Amino acid sequence: MGILVWLIVGGIIGWVASLIMKTDAQQGMFLNIVVGIIGAFIGGWLGGMFGLGGDINDGNFSMSGLLMSLVGAIVLLAIVNLFRRGRVR
Repeated sequence: MGILVWLIVGGIIGWVASLIMKTDAQQGMFLNIVVGIIGAFIGGWLGGMFGLGGDINDGNFSMSGLLMSLVGAIVLLAIVNLFRRGRVR
């Protein structure tokens, strides 16, 4: 059941991050899920560094955990855009 929740929440977080970064037309559902899950790891790592709370990977489905996952997904897309285009949009 945990993997199913990861896929659903990861897809939603990845989709919202791609809308914010304006890369939604370039990626499909699978990449949204990948971006959301990897973004959750990045967000959890950043949140742990700055003491901002847990992430959804620890089973913490609080608003702060979801927001940190979204921030991580946005950071991931910004890094990908930086290497792909040479700039962040």
